[in-house]
Amino acid sequence: MKKILVTGGCGYIGSHTIVDLIQHGFEVISADDNSRSKPNILDGVEKITGVKVKNYTVDLCIFDDTHAIFVENPDIDGIIHFAAYKSVGESVEKPLMYFENNMNSLINILRCAAEFKTAHFVFSSSCTVYGNPSESPVTENTPIQQAESPYGYTKQMGEQIVQQTVNSNGIQSILLRYFNPVGAHPSIQIGEIPLGRPANLVPAITQTAIGKLPQMNVYGNDYPTKDGSCVRDYIHVSDIAHAHTLALNYLIAGKNTGNCEIFNLGTGKGYTVLEVIRTFEKISSHPLNYTISARRPGDITAIFANNEKAKSLLGWQPKYNIEDMMQTAWNWERKLQSEEIIFKTQDPSLN
Repeated sequence: MKKILVTGGCGYIGSHTIVDLIQHGFEVISADDNSRSKPNILDGVEKITGVKVKNYTVDLCIFDDTHAIFVENPDIDGIIHFAAYKSVGESVEKPLMYFENNMNSLINILRCAAEFKTAHFVFSSSCTVYGNPSESPVTENTPIQQAESPYGYTKQMGEQIVQQTVNSNGIQSILLRYFNPVGAHPSIQIGEIPLGRPANLVPAITQTAIGKLPQMNVYGNDYPTKDGSCVRDYIHVSDIAHAHTLALNYLIAGKNTGNCEIFNLGTGKGYTVLEVIRTFEKISSHPLNYTISARRPGDITAIFANNEKAKSLLGWQPKYNIEDMMQTAWNWERKLQSEEIIFKTQDPSLN
């Protein structure tokens, strides 16, 4: 089995990708300092796959600690690099923190990959690299506009760092630009665990519906869209995860025509925020308490993907529709609540 290092492996997309990799014959190790994740998410991975994944609790911004992972595992054949801060709003408030963390961790990983001659590298990028495009769907050749947030800039710069680095060291790489990952694994053993108040739409919806939040905000109803709210391309996290397995296999098989290729990962369909809310209300039979607020800094009007390149070259095909996405997200939220209730019942001091 080829050994793959997944950075940010205890995170939302990272944990789902670990499951998919294991189910397709890869050996996986994780590196995650758990500053933005929960280490016990790997227990859910083990329940799904039967495999206990080793996690290195390492801050990848510290080169010596990062290097030690490769010293212990010189046979790493591929890297999937997820580890990064990812909140658009927080990046607007704390830009230097985002530049420091997201850039330094990437540079350290690439330095190690070059030294240990790791052959394959997949970078977790984002549709935010397109900025505020003049039209959608966007293709991989859509001109890159000015990013709307420091987070978006870190992804633009990250792509440039990968492209320039692999030109000189022989690493074969893929940049995967995801749109909006949502939902949870169908087993409901793993899913999204936002720390603090969620910045993303779907966990805000489910936390409001279950009572963790008294009310949620819809940021803006005056955009030039069908109902005035922003349009995004929502894609199930398990579909995103499988694309990483396909990307690695594509590189391993030598199907790439250059040392750095780019793929959009989205369904190709755009939904407004209010359409997503209505879909949730339909599948859950649960009316949602929300209010319309002012636009949020860093948000763009509309973006959704042209995904034909990923379909034709990677053989990728999204399986889950918007109803599936909302249903699995809701099932996961209810599981989290039931576990919290059981935990509090077992420890009366918490009541």
